[in-house]
Amino acid sequence: MRIAIATTQVPFIHGGAEVMTKGLCDALALAGHDVEIVTIPFRFSPPSQVFANMDYWQSQNFDGFDCGAIDEVIALTFPAYYLNHKNKIIWLMHQHRSVYELYDTPYGEASGNPESALLHDKVRSLDTSSMSSAKAVYTISKTVSNRLNAFNGVSSVPLYQPPPHANKFMPGEIYPYIFCPSRLEALKRQDLLIRAMQLVKEPVFAVIAGQGGMQQAYVDLANSLGLSHRIKFVGRIDDVAMRRYYSNSLAVFFGPYAEDYGFVTLEAMLSAKPVITCTDSGGPTEFISDGETGYVVSPEPSAIANAINSGWLDRGMSLEMGNNARAHYQALGISWGNVVDTLIGGGGHEYSNRCP
Repeated sequence: MRIAIATTQVPFIHGGAEVMTKGLCDALALAGHDVEIVTIPFRFSPPSQVFANMDYWQSQNFDGFDCGAIDEVIALTFPAYYLNHKNKIIWLMHQHRSVYELYDTPYGEASGNPESALLHDKVRSLDTSSMSSAKAVYTISKTVSNRLNAFNGVSSVPLYQPPPHANKFMPGEIYPYIFCPSRLEALKRQDLLIRAMQLVKEPVFAVIAGQGGMQQAYVDLANSLGLSHRIKFVGRIDDVAMRRYYSNSLAVFFGPYAEDYGFVTLEAMLSAKPVITCTDSGGPTEFISDGETGYVVSPEPSAIANAINSGWLDRGMSLEMGNNARAHYQALGISWGNVVDTLIGGGGHEYSNRCP
C-alpha cells in the first residue's frame, strides 16, 4: 500500500511527536509499505497563525498527487487531520491543548482575549467534524481518548506505541539519585522535583536531563534554594548515557501536568525502576500503580520528597516495584507490529522506503 503520514512540525524542536512519526514510518516501511511523511511548519501563536494553518490543511485533498493515488492517510496531529481523503485514519497524539484542558490556565489561551475565544470555538467545532470524516479514530493513550470523548463526544481506541530502542533498556544497580529526563518546559514541572529536594532528608540527589525554554529558570531556582550540590543538570545527553542514567537510578521522576502519553514512563519501566508521578499527570497514571510499580502522589514537593525518602530507606521495596514495573510493561504487549496491524490490517507490498 502507498501510505501518507500527515503531521506538523515546529522547526528545531524535537520531542515525542517527532519520535512517534519516525517510528511509525519505519514500522510501516518494515511491513512492506510505500510510506511518506508529509508535514508543514506549525506555530502555536498568535491565534491568526493557527487559523492560517487550519485553513491550509482543510484545503488539502490527499486522494491523489503527481505520484498517483494514495491508498491510506494516517493523520497524527492538529490540524493535519483536517485534510480530505477517502481512507483517512486518525491516530491522535493530542489536539490543540491550549483551547481544551489548558484553556484559561497559565498554560493555554485566555477566554478574555476575543481572538483566543474565537479560536477556542472554531477549533472545537472543526475537530468534531473532521473526526467524523475519518474511517477510524485511534489515540496514543486513554488520557487522550478521554479528552476527545469529554470535549467532542468522539469515541476512539487507545493504541500504545513502544519507546525507541525499547530492547536496549536494562535494569542496573541502584545508586543514590533520582533521574528526571524530559524537555525543560513549564508543563513538565521539573520545578516540583527541584523544590522537593529541599525536603529530602536521605543522601539522594537529582539528575535532570534535557533542554528547553525553562532551562535557565530551573538552574536559577536550584541555585536560589541552595541546592546546586544536590541537583545536577546534565543538559542534552546521548542515548547511551540516558539509558545508563535510567539503569542505575533509585527511581525516575516524571510529574508533568496532564501528559498525553510519555515515553519517560515506559523507559523507566523497561529499566525496572519505579516511577514517581503525580495524580494529575495524565498518561503516566495509566501505567503506574501507587505502591506497586511506583508512586502516584499529589503534585506537591512534600509528597514527592516523601516518596524519595521512602524509596531510599527501603531499597528492597524500590527494587521490587521496579521489577513489577518491567513485568507490567512486558505483559501489555506493546509493539510496532501491533500498531501496524491495527492501523493497516497487516497487508502490504514491496516498495522502497522513502522515510527521511
